[in-house]
Amino acid sequence: MNSDSDLQIAGDILEVQHLLRPAREHPSTVSEFVGLARSIAADRARWADLVRYDSASRWYHRLRRGPGYEVWLLSWVPGQGTGLHGHGLSAGVLTVLEGELTERTERGARSLSAGTERVFAPGYVHEVVNDSLEPAVSLHLYHPGLTEMPMHAAQSAPRAVGAVPA
Repeated sequence: MNSDSDLQIAGDILEVQHLLRPAREHPSTVSEFVGLARSIAADRARWADLVRYDSASRWYHRLRRGPGYEVWLLSWVPGQGTGLHGHGLSAGVLTVLEGELTERTERGARSLSAGTERVFAPGYVHEVVNDSLEPAVSLHLYHPGLTEMPMHAAQSAPRAVGAVPA
């Protein structure tokens, strides 16, 4: 049987709250990284006053760094996007905190509204863009910390560029 996703068989483990461990100071598993991202997202006082909007380029701020991971806060004004990219050897958790973003992959586009989480493994390639008419804010956790963000062009080989969170 050819399935689009293991999630069709097993379901999304992130939707089963009792299987997620509480956030640890220094997470080491996917569920702990998701727990950390959720705890930061829920603590609006921790990040809301830091957000800035820049019409010239995407704004980003490193919120936290721990052993083997880092957490970034990003803002997106309408029309801003990342371009098609990967995250090198890093896995990640993307959480939309405010507004709405669109994620595009080879499988198509997906709308990400506030509260939506995306978990990805190394090698995952996507584009994130604010297609809406309102600003958006997102939280990005990378493990290990982001050291490269290879850009991809349609139908061409990836090229490496400096690491800017996405």
